[in-house]
Amino acid sequence: MINPARPLYSVFAAFVGAVLVSQAAAPVQAFPPLKAETSAGWSQYTAATEQRIATELKSTDRFLALDFTSTGIGERQAVLHGEMPVAQMFSTKANGKTIDVPDAWVHHWRGAVLLPKARLADVLRELQVRVPGAGQGDVLASKILEPAPAMRVYLKIHRSKVSFTFVYNTEHLVTFTPRDATHGSSTSVAVKIAELANAGTPDERELAPGKDYGFLWRLNAYWRYLQVPEGVIAECESVSLSREVGFPFGTIGGIVARGEARESMERALVNLRAFFATPVRTRPAWSPAR
Repeated sequence: MINPARPLYSVFAAFVGAVLVSQAAAPVQAFPPLKAETSAGWSQYTAATEQRIATELKSTDRFLALDFTSTGIGERQAVLHGEMPVAQMFSTKANGKTIDVPDAWVHHWRGAVLLPKARLADVLRELQVRVPGAGQGDVLASKILEPAPAMRVYLKIHRSKVSFTFVYNTEHLVTFTPRDATHGSSTSVAVKIAELANAGTPDERELAPGKDYGFLWRLNAYWRYLQVPEGVIAECESVSLSREVGFPFGTIGGIVARGEARESMERALVNLRAFFATPVRTRPAWSPAR
């Protein structure tokens, strides 16, 4: 289910913290695995998203997703002045109707950041040999399992909100497309998302599918890179899926997961800018999986 943002977070914040702390302390519950209709809805949603992106990338006068919105001119100026505008998005059917993803929440956000004085060729090359943000923000650990062009990346990530934290082992397939001297794009699709029990302890282990809390079921990211006189604008469109549960947790959980999806986007942009502000020789390079 896709729901517009609601100004309810402040009302529920304290209650959410108390509820989820008690839930985290309890034995892991066996939530049902992804239903066929949920999977089908997710596939339809991402297909519509990717079709729109493919159409936009064929444009000759616009390139970034923000360029195709009514607020695009102002957002682009904000990016060039060092801001990182983030906005919620919704994909629809060809007839404009909502795409139903039963028993789940779709979180769809876009955001952009300027990498000052960067060159597009350098940015694309660096992103294929080093993982931004390792040990910072959401990323606790990282490793490039397979190099480009069929790049496969391991990320150990955490998602935190109020008084709870979920940690995941994830793997992503990443493809880069250098379009011309000033335009490039990349796509990252999670092919593994395993929630961890007892994360950070000797008893750390992956939970079996259907045995997790369902706050992160799927995760795709679509990036666009644009060379401008001031540097490179990097724009990300992130689409993730989380479990929808019954009242009161459905409303509360949706608010928490939606807020965390937005904040995760903001952290990713901050980390990317910091990564390219760091001298190349001090950036962590990739090593094959051991």
